[in-house]
Amino acid sequence: MVSVSVETAQQTEERLQRVIAEADFMIHEGVWSFEEFPADRPPALTADTLAVVRDEISWSRLAPAATDGGDAEKFGIFSFHFPDGADNSGFVGWLATHLKARLGTGVFVVCGSNRGRGGIYDYWGCPADLAAEAIKAIAELRAA
Repeated sequence: MVSVSVETAQQTEERLQRVIAEADFMIHEGVWSFEEFPADRPPALTADTLAVVRDEISWSRLAPAATDGGDAEKFGIFSFHFPDGADNSGFVGWLATHLKARLGTGVFVVCGSNRGRGGIYDYWGCPADLAAEAIKAIAELRAA
C-alpha cells in the first residue's frame, strides 16, 4: 500500500534514514544495459532479465550488457526491498537527490511489487563508472 506522510522535512529525513537502514539492499554484479525491441515483438524473458517496460513504440529490457562492447549506455544496478509496513514514501526522490548531490549524476529507477517480500521494490541504475561511488554513498546512508 502506498503511504502518504504528513511530516516536517526533518521528520522525513529521519524516517527515510530508518527506511534505507532497514531495507534489503542488493548489489547486482556486472554491467547492465537496456535492449530495445519493436512494440510488435516483445523480448524473451530470461533468467537474467531484471525488468521489461514499454512505450507505444518499443519494448525495453534491462539485462546484462553485451560483451561485444555495443553502443548501449552501461549501468551499475542495485536494488532495495522494503520491509512489510515500511513507510517508504518519498524514498526515490530522497535518495536520487542525495546521489545527484554526491556524484553529480542522475539515476533511473524501475519499481516492481512482491507482496511476499513486503511489497514495492526498486531497481536503481547509475552510470557503470560511478557504481562503486554510488554504493559507497548508500552504505554511508545506511550506517548513519
